[in-house]
Amino acid sequence: MAAGSPSSPDGTAGAGVPPEARGLWADAWHDLRRNPVFVVSALLILFLTVIALWPGLIATQDPQRCELGRSLEGPSAGHWFGFDTQGCDVYTRTVHGARASIAVGICATLGVALLGSVVGGLAGFLGGFWDEVLSRLTDVFFGIPMVLGAIVFLSMVTLTGIWPVVAIIAALSWPQIARIARGAVLAAKEHDYVQAARSLGAGTPRLLLRHILPNAIAPVIVMATIMLGTFVALEATLSYLGVGLKPPSVSWGVDISAASDGMQFRNAPHILLYPAAALSVTVLAFIMLGDAVRDALDPKLR
Repeated sequence: MAAGSPSSPDGTAGAGVPPEARGLWADAWHDLRRNPVFVVSALLILFLTVIALWPGLIATQDPQRCELGRSLEGPSAGHWFGFDTQGCDVYTRTVHGARASIAVGICATLGVALLGSVVGGLAGFLGGFWDEVLSRLTDVFFGIPMVLGAIVFLSMVTLTGIWPVVAIIAALSWPQIARIARGAVLAAKEHDYVQAARSLGAGTPRLLLRHILPNAIAPVIVMATIMLGTFVALEATLSYLGVGLKPPSVSWGVDISAASDGMQFRNAPHILLYPAAALSVTVLAFIMLGDAVRDALDPKLR
Protein backbone atom coordinates (compact mmCIF):
# COMPACT_ATOMS: atom_id res chain seq x y z
CA MET A 1 0.00 0.00 0.00
CA ALA A 2 1.44 3.37 -0.95
CA ALA A 3 2.47 5.91 1.64
CA GLY A 4 -0.42 8.01 2.84
CA SER A 5 -3.01 5.29 2.26
CA PRO A 6 -5.81 5.25 4.82
CA SER A 7 -5.36 2.83 7.68
CA SER A 8 -7.64 1.29 10.21
CA PRO A 9 -7.37 2.31 13.88
CA ASP A 10 -5.21 -0.75 14.54
CA GLY A 11 -2.74 0.33 11.86
CA THR A 12 -3.70 -2.21 9.21
CA ALA A 13 -3.05 -0.46 5.93
CA GLY A 14 -6.08 -0.22 3.69
CA ALA A 15 -8.47 -1.89 6.13
CA GLY A 16 -10.65 1.24 6.29
CA VAL A 17 -10.62 1.92 2.56
CA PRO A 18 -14.03 1.47 0.90
CA PRO A 19 -14.15 -1.24 -1.82
CA GLU A 20 -14.68 1.29 -4.62
CA ALA A 21 -11.48 3.12 -3.63
CA ARG A 22 -9.23 0.04 -3.66
CA GLY A 23 -7.27 -1.16 -6.68
CA LEU A 24 -7.40 -4.69 -8.05
CA TRP A 25 -4.46 -6.00 -6.02
CA ALA A 26 -5.48 -4.29 -2.79
CA ASP A 27 -9.02 -5.56 -3.23
CA ALA A 28 -7.74 -9.07 -3.94
CA TRP A 29 -5.54 -9.08 -0.83
CA HIS A 30 -8.48 -7.79 1.21
CA ASP A 31 -10.53 -10.80 0.09
CA LEU A 32 -7.71 -13.35 0.31
CA ARG A 33 -6.77 -12.75 3.91
CA ARG A 34 -10.40 -13.33 4.89
CA ASN A 35 -10.68 -16.53 2.89
CA PRO A 36 -10.05 -19.58 5.13
CA VAL A 37 -9.15 -21.72 2.08
CA PHE A 38 -6.38 -19.28 1.18
CA VAL A 39 -5.12 -19.01 4.76
CA VAL A 40 -4.97 -22.78 5.30
CA SER A 41 -3.36 -23.53 1.93
CA ALA A 42 -0.87 -20.67 2.27
CA LEU A 43 0.22 -21.82 5.74
CA LEU A 44 0.57 -25.38 4.51
CA ILE A 45 2.63 -24.28 1.50
CA LEU A 46 4.78 -22.11 3.77
CA PHE A 47 5.45 -25.13 5.99
CA LEU A 48 6.28 -27.32 2.98
CA THR A 49 8.60 -24.64 1.61
CA VAL A 50 10.43 -24.35 4.92
CA ILE A 51 11.03 -28.09 5.19
CA ALA A 52 12.05 -28.19 1.52
CA LEU A 53 14.69 -25.55 2.21
CA TRP A 54 15.76 -26.86 5.61
CA PRO A 55 14.64 -30.50 5.97
CA GLY A 56 17.08 -30.97 8.83
CA LEU A 57 14.78 -28.94 11.06
CA ILE A 58 12.44 -31.91 11.49
CA ALA A 59 14.44 -34.82 10.03
CA THR A 60 17.99 -35.02 11.32
CA GLN A 61 18.98 -38.36 9.77
CA ASP A 62 20.63 -38.91 6.38
CA PRO A 63 18.01 -39.96 3.76
CA GLN A 64 20.68 -42.04 1.99
CA ARG A 65 21.59 -44.01 5.11
CA CYS A 66 20.00 -47.45 4.87
CA GLU A 67 20.18 -50.64 6.93
CA LEU A 68 19.16 -53.69 4.94
CA GLY A 69 18.62 -55.61 8.17
CA ARG A 70 15.64 -53.34 8.89
CA SER A 71 14.04 -53.70 5.46
CA LEU A 72 10.25 -53.19 5.50
CA GLU A 73 10.09 -52.79 9.29
CA GLY A 74 6.95 -50.99 10.40
CA PRO A 75 6.71 -47.72 12.30
CA SER A 76 8.44 -47.62 15.68
CA ALA A 77 9.78 -45.13 18.22
CA GLY A 78 12.29 -42.88 16.49
CA HIS A 79 11.22 -44.15 13.06
CA TRP A 80 7.64 -42.98 12.80
CA PHE A 81 7.04 -44.07 9.19
CA GLY A 82 9.02 -47.32 9.31
CA PHE A 83 11.62 -48.46 6.77
CA ASP A 84 11.47 -49.08 3.02
CA THR A 85 12.74 -52.01 0.97
CA GLN A 86 16.37 -50.90 1.24
CA GLY A 87 16.09 -50.24 4.97
CA CYS A 88 15.98 -46.45 4.59
CA ASP A 89 13.95 -44.40 7.04
CA VAL A 90 10.68 -43.52 5.27
CA TYR A 91 10.03 -40.45 7.45
CA THR A 92 13.42 -38.96 6.62
CA ARG A 93 13.04 -39.64 2.92
CA THR A 94 9.51 -38.23 2.89
CA VAL A 95 10.70 -34.98 4.49
CA HIS A 96 13.76 -34.66 2.25
CA GLY A 97 11.71 -35.60 -0.80
CA ALA A 98 9.85 -32.31 -0.54
CA ARG A 99 12.91 -30.41 -1.76
CA ALA A 100 13.18 -31.98 -5.23
CA SER A 101 9.44 -32.23 -5.84
CA ILE A 102 8.65 -28.63 -4.85
CA ALA A 103 11.78 -27.28 -6.57
CA VAL A 104 10.72 -28.87 -9.85
CA GLY A 105 7.21 -27.45 -9.47
CA ILE A 106 8.36 -23.90 -8.66
CA CYS A 107 11.14 -23.71 -11.27
CA ALA A 108 8.95 -25.20 -14.01
CA THR A 109 6.15 -22.77 -13.16
CA LEU A 110 8.49 -19.77 -13.34
CA GLY A 111 9.80 -20.96 -16.69
CA VAL A 112 6.31 -21.57 -18.07
CA ALA A 113 5.03 -18.20 -16.82
CA LEU A 114 7.99 -16.32 -18.30
CA LEU A 115 8.03 -18.07 -21.68
CA GLY A 116 4.26 -18.14 -22.08
CA SER A 117 3.86 -14.49 -21.05
CA VAL A 118 6.52 -13.31 -23.50
CA VAL A 119 5.17 -15.29 -26.46
CA GLY A 120 1.50 -14.61 -25.73
CA GLY A 121 2.08 -10.99 -24.77
CA LEU A 122 4.01 -10.23 -27.97
CA ALA A 123 1.41 -12.01 -30.08
CA GLY A 124 -1.41 -9.99 -28.55
CA PHE A 125 0.44 -6.67 -28.62
CA LEU A 126 1.98 -6.87 -32.10
CA GLY A 127 -1.01 -8.48 -33.82
CA GLY A 128 -1.16 -9.10 -37.55
CA PHE A 129 1.60 -11.26 -39.03
CA TRP A 130 3.42 -11.84 -35.74
CA ASP A 131 0.20 -12.82 -34.01
CA GLU A 132 -0.41 -15.45 -36.69
CA VAL A 133 3.14 -16.82 -36.49
CA LEU A 134 3.28 -17.00 -32.69
CA SER A 135 -0.25 -18.38 -32.45
CA ARG A 136 0.56 -21.18 -34.92
CA LEU A 137 3.75 -21.94 -32.98
CA THR A 138 1.62 -22.20 -29.84
CA ASP A 139 -0.75 -24.58 -31.63
CA VAL A 140 2.16 -26.83 -32.63
CA PHE A 141 3.27 -27.22 -29.00
CA PHE A 142 -0.33 -27.68 -27.91
CA GLY A 143 -0.47 -30.74 -30.13
CA ILE A 144 2.33 -32.52 -28.23
CA PRO A 145 0.93 -34.75 -25.45
CA MET A 146 2.59 -33.66 -22.22
CA VAL A 147 3.39 -37.00 -20.60
CA LEU A 148 4.23 -38.77 -23.86
CA GLY A 149 6.42 -35.90 -25.03
CA ALA A 150 8.23 -35.76 -21.69
CA ILE A 151 8.85 -39.53 -21.75
CA VAL A 152 10.30 -39.37 -25.26
CA PHE A 153 12.58 -36.39 -24.64
CA LEU A 154 13.74 -37.40 -21.16
CA SER A 155 14.54 -40.90 -22.42
CA MET A 156 17.11 -39.34 -24.74
CA VAL A 157 18.71 -37.11 -22.08
CA THR A 158 21.72 -38.40 -20.17
CA LEU A 159 21.82 -35.56 -17.63
CA THR A 160 20.53 -36.22 -14.12
CA GLY A 161 18.99 -33.97 -11.50
CA ILE A 162 16.00 -31.68 -11.58
CA TRP A 163 16.99 -29.41 -14.47
CA PRO A 164 16.21 -31.73 -17.39
CA VAL A 165 12.78 -32.36 -15.84
CA VAL A 166 12.22 -28.63 -15.29
CA ALA A 167 13.29 -27.83 -18.86
CA ILE A 168 11.04 -30.37 -20.54
CA ILE A 169 8.01 -29.43 -18.42
CA ALA A 170 8.53 -25.75 -19.21
CA ALA A 171 9.11 -26.44 -22.91
CA LEU A 172 5.85 -28.39 -23.26
CA SER A 173 3.56 -26.47 -20.88
CA TRP A 174 3.89 -22.81 -21.89
CA PRO A 175 1.17 -22.71 -24.63
CA GLN A 176 -1.70 -22.53 -22.13
CA ILE A 177 -0.13 -19.51 -20.41
CA ALA A 178 0.62 -18.00 -23.82
CA ARG A 179 -3.04 -18.14 -24.86
CA ILE A 180 -4.16 -16.60 -21.60
CA ALA A 181 -1.52 -13.85 -21.85
CA ARG A 182 -2.47 -13.13 -25.46
CA GLY A 183 -6.14 -12.74 -24.58
CA ALA A 184 -5.37 -10.54 -21.60
CA VAL A 185 -3.10 -8.27 -23.65
CA LEU A 186 -5.64 -8.03 -26.46
CA ALA A 187 -8.24 -6.87 -23.95
CA ALA A 188 -5.90 -4.53 -22.07
CA LYS A 189 -4.52 -2.71 -25.12
CA GLU A 190 -8.02 -1.62 -26.14
CA HIS A 191 -8.62 0.26 -22.90
CA ASP A 192 -8.95 4.03 -23.10
CA TYR A 193 -5.92 4.73 -20.92
CA VAL A 194 -3.69 2.69 -23.25
CA GLN A 195 -5.01 4.53 -26.28
CA ALA A 196 -4.46 7.85 -24.50
CA ALA A 197 -0.88 6.93 -23.61
CA ARG A 198 -0.25 5.88 -27.21
CA SER A 199 -1.64 9.17 -28.55
CA LEU A 200 0.63 11.08 -26.15
CA GLY A 201 3.65 9.40 -27.70
CA ALA A 202 4.37 6.59 -25.27
CA GLY A 203 6.76 4.06 -26.80
CA THR A 204 6.25 0.32 -26.98
CA PRO A 205 8.32 -0.52 -23.85
CA ARG A 206 6.41 2.04 -21.78
CA LEU A 207 3.05 0.86 -23.06
CA LEU A 208 3.90 -2.74 -22.25
CA LEU A 209 5.52 -2.25 -18.86
CA ARG A 210 3.50 0.64 -17.42
CA HIS A 211 0.04 0.26 -18.89
CA ILE A 212 -0.58 -3.23 -20.29
CA LEU A 213 1.46 -5.63 -18.15
CA PRO A 214 0.03 -4.58 -14.73
CA ASN A 215 -3.50 -5.09 -16.05
CA ALA A 216 -2.86 -8.32 -17.96
CA ILE A 217 -0.73 -10.22 -15.44
CA ALA A 218 -3.54 -11.28 -13.08
CA PRO A 219 -4.92 -14.19 -15.17
CA VAL A 220 -1.36 -15.40 -15.80
CA ILE A 221 -0.65 -15.47 -12.06
CA VAL A 222 -3.88 -17.37 -11.39
CA MET A 223 -3.13 -20.03 -14.00
CA ALA A 224 0.52 -20.34 -12.94
CA THR A 225 -0.50 -20.89 -9.32
CA ILE A 226 -2.84 -23.71 -10.30
CA MET A 227 -0.28 -25.24 -12.67
CA LEU A 228 2.33 -25.36 -9.91
CA GLY A 229 0.49 -28.16 -8.14
CA THR A 230 0.06 -29.94 -11.47
CA PHE A 231 3.81 -29.80 -12.09
CA VAL A 232 4.59 -31.28 -8.68
CA ALA A 233 2.33 -34.20 -9.59
CA LEU A 234 3.86 -34.40 -13.07
CA GLU A 235 7.37 -34.70 -11.63
CA ALA A 236 6.18 -37.59 -9.47
CA THR A 237 4.54 -39.21 -12.50
CA LEU A 238 7.69 -38.97 -14.61
CA SER A 239 9.85 -40.25 -11.75
CA TYR A 240 7.42 -43.12 -11.21
CA LEU A 241 7.73 -44.02 -14.90
CA GLY A 242 11.51 -44.01 -14.58
CA VAL A 243 12.29 -41.04 -16.84
CA GLY A 244 12.21 -38.19 -14.31
CA LEU A 245 14.37 -38.07 -11.22
CA LYS A 246 16.24 -41.28 -10.60
CA PRO A 247 18.02 -42.78 -7.58
CA PRO A 248 20.03 -41.65 -5.70
CA SER A 249 17.85 -38.53 -6.00
CA VAL A 250 15.32 -38.27 -3.17
CA SER A 251 11.81 -37.32 -4.25
CA TRP A 252 8.29 -38.50 -3.61
CA GLY A 253 8.02 -39.86 -7.15
CA VAL A 254 11.17 -41.93 -6.77
CA ASP A 255 9.94 -43.41 -3.48
CA ILE A 256 6.46 -44.12 -4.85
CA SER A 257 8.05 -45.90 -7.80
CA ALA A 258 10.25 -48.00 -5.51
CA ALA A 259 7.21 -48.93 -3.38
CA SER A 260 4.89 -49.81 -6.27
CA ASP A 261 5.44 -53.56 -6.12
CA GLY A 262 2.12 -55.12 -5.15
CA MET A 263 3.59 -57.77 -2.85
CA GLN A 264 5.66 -55.20 -0.95
CA PHE A 265 2.64 -52.93 -0.55
CA ARG A 266 0.54 -55.73 0.91
CA ASN A 267 3.27 -56.62 3.39
CA ALA A 268 4.37 -53.07 4.23
CA PRO A 269 1.83 -50.47 3.05
CA HIS A 270 3.66 -47.68 4.90
CA ILE A 271 6.40 -47.52 2.24
CA LEU A 272 3.84 -46.21 -0.28
CA LEU A 273 1.23 -44.45 1.85
CA TYR A 274 3.45 -41.76 3.41
CA PRO A 275 5.19 -40.38 0.29
CA ALA A 276 1.89 -40.65 -1.62
CA ALA A 277 0.07 -38.76 1.14
CA ALA A 278 2.75 -36.04 1.18
CA LEU A 279 2.43 -35.65 -2.59
CA SER A 280 -1.38 -35.53 -2.47
CA VAL A 281 -1.45 -32.93 0.32
CA THR A 282 1.07 -30.73 -1.51
CA VAL A 283 -0.79 -30.85 -4.82
CA LEU A 284 -4.10 -30.17 -3.07
CA ALA A 285 -2.61 -27.18 -1.22
CA PHE A 286 -1.38 -25.56 -4.42
CA ILE A 287 -4.67 -26.18 -6.22
CA MET A 288 -6.63 -24.71 -3.29
CA LEU A 289 -4.31 -21.68 -3.30
CA GLY A 290 -4.81 -21.23 -7.02
CA ASP A 291 -8.59 -21.42 -6.69
CA ALA A 292 -8.55 -18.83 -3.91
CA VAL A 293 -6.34 -16.47 -5.93
CA ARG A 294 -8.57 -16.94 -8.99
CA ASP A 295 -11.68 -16.08 -6.99
CA ALA A 296 -10.00 -12.95 -5.60
CA LEU A 297 -8.60 -11.67 -8.89
CA ASP A 298 -11.55 -12.45 -11.19
CA PRO A 299 -13.91 -9.44 -11.15
CA LYS A 300 -16.74 -11.61 -12.53
CA LEU A 301 -16.78 -13.59 -9.29
CA ARG A 302 -17.26 -10.55 -7.06
